[in-house]
Order: sequence, then C-alpha cells, then structure tokens
Amino acid sequence: MSANRSSGDAVNDAAVQLRVSIVIPAYNEESVIRQCLIAAIYQSVPAHEIIVVDNLSKDRTADIVRQMQLEYPESPIILLSQDRDQGLIPTRNFGLDSATGDILGRIDADSIVEPDWVEQVQKAFADHSVQAATGPVVYYDMPMRRFGLKADDKMRQLMLKLAKHQYHFLFGSNMALRASAWETIRSETCRDEKDEMHEDIDLSLHLADHELPVRYWPQMVSGMSARRLEDSPRDYRYYVTRFDRTYKAHNVRKMALKAPMVVFFSVYFPAKLLRAIHTVNTAQPVRRGGQ
Repeated sequence: MSANRSSGDAVNDAAVQLRVSIVIPAYNEESVIRQCLIAAIYQSVPAHEIIVVDNLSKDRTADIVRQMQLEYPESPIILLSQDRDQGLIPTRNFGLDSATGDILGRIDADSIVEPDWVEQVQKAFADHSVQAATGPVVYYDMPMRRFGLKADDKMRQLMLKLAKHQYHFLFGSNMALRASAWETIRSETCRDEKDEMHEDIDLSLHLADHELPVRYWPQMVSGMSARRLEDSPRDYRYYVTRFDRTYKAHNVRKMALKAPMVVFFSVYFPAKLLRAIHTVNTAQPVRRGGQ
C-alpha cells in the first residue's frame, strides 16, 4: 500500500515539475483576448509563462495585453510582436521558439481553458513517452454546452479508432507538445504560404513521421468560440476542405480520415441556426417583476 502511494507520489511530483508555457498567437483579437488571458491566469497550477504573440494587429489587442500585465503583475504574461510575416504559422512558430517551458501549450486567442488545464497537461506528460497531447473543446457561445463537449469528445475518440492509431491529430485550440518534440520537427513543418492547410494537422503528421506519440487526454478541456459558423457557406467550405489539402500535401490517403469533413459539413446549417437563436436569446434584456 505504501509502495503504491510512493509510486503515485513520484509520478505526481514528476508532473508538477514540468513547466508549462502557454502560447497564444493573436491577430486583431481585442474582443476575446482578455477573457482568454484571465482563464490562463486563474489556474489550479500556474503556467510557467503566458505568451501572447501579436501579429501586426490593427486593433487594441496589444494594448489590452499590456493593460493586463499592469493589472496582474504577479502573472507571467509576456507580450511578443511578430511583425516580419503575416500569418498564423509564422506567428505560432515565433511563440513556440520563444517559449522556455518543458511543455509548450498552444491555444487560440478565443480559447478559454478550464481552471485545471495546466494541471491536466502536466498529468498527460507525466508519461515520458508522450510527446504531444490534445483534448476536447466545449463551444462556450453555443447552447447545450455539456452535450457539445460529450459529442466533441466522442468524435475525437472515433477519429483515433478510424485512423487505427496510426495518426492522432492535435487541435490548435487545445494542444501541447514537449519542447524537445518541437525542436525535432520545427524546421520541417510546412510554411503553407498559400494558407491552404490545417496547421495543427500538419504538426501532427510531422510528429508521426518521427514516431513521436500524441496522446488524447479527455480531461484536458478548453472552451472555444463557434464564431467559425459566422462564415459564409463558401468560406466555411474552404475551411473544411483544408483537411483534404493537408492530407494531399503529405500524401496521406486514408479515406477514414475524411470523416471530420463529413461531420463539419453536416452540422454547418443546423449549428448556424442554433447559434443564431442562442445569440438572440442571450441578448434579450433581463425582465423583472413580470414586466
């Protein structure tokens, strides 16, 4: 019994010692960056550093981050500027290259990580064989959030089975990888200058090329916005077909991996309607006294 406790304590100690950086690429994100940072600050286990990489924003994104640095001086908020290239991939790479943690977390500016996110990341990487990890997301600006989280979890686990565990895809809004794994693949990741691919799937495929295991960790939960549903059908279609273009660029031909495309296409119109109804309902003023 005591031996088991000692073993468990050793694993927990190893997890706690892992320094987790959180990298947040940002371009014109003044409407969401504050709530993203507040969630990253209020963690059961503090992040080693919270890095916002501003990419030529024309709004108040950088100003809001600076204000939060003043409001939360005890929090390790770092503001970097990537003004050499416009785009998510060079901005993401700049942030990952600048991070000093053992584990490099990567979320979007509209992500709202759960209060135990850093702690769960540490637990996922307590197994030294794990080189990257990802988890489910909950769409916080949609109705039936609990159902949505379960559905997202089930879909990601199904994808793992369909890929027969050969590929396990990271999700850019909720992912982390070891600094050593990033060092291994950083020079090989696609620049995607035409902006045609899913950058998180590209990362996953490069990890697979080096047989660097990715773990799906259901307890590693992040909230994200469903604002993608505001895209026109044409823009949404282009976004979804990024899956196919990414697979083709890497010569991946597994038909089962087209499943996410089918799912995303099938939910677009009903989810768009649900979001519109939810937005109207939440915007209604609170009535009191039966008025």
